[in-house]
Amino acid sequence: MEDRFTISLLFDFYGELLTEKQLNIMNLYYNEDLSLVEIAEINETSRQAIYDTIKTCYKLLMNYESKLRLLEKSLELSENIKEICIKLDKVEKNFDSTEESYIEINNIKGILLKDINI
Repeated sequence: MEDRFTISLLFDFYGELLTEKQLNIMNLYYNEDLSLVEIAEINETSRQAIYDTIKTCYKLLMNYESKLRLLEKSLELSENIKEICIKLDKVEKNFDSTEESYIEINNIKGILLKDINI
């Protein structure tokens, strides 16, 4: 299976496409870091049933990503925003910190960085 971080990101993008039961199991496993046994006890089912559900959901999430590519696009967008901010930093050096252009550049960077949590 993919690393837990990637699956957790895919879960964030596509989790709402899963059933409520699948959503709950995946959340407990990937976000709450519970073991298969712990999740089985909570759901009053077998460890194997939980494993099968996680494996099925994993395949669903990977299938959604292969078709929609939301995670890939999001990561690409974040990288592009970082590059833009680096270029804005270089342009910003040409202005005095009191100039309107300097202030506007900082406002633009703030808007860009707000959404990608850098």
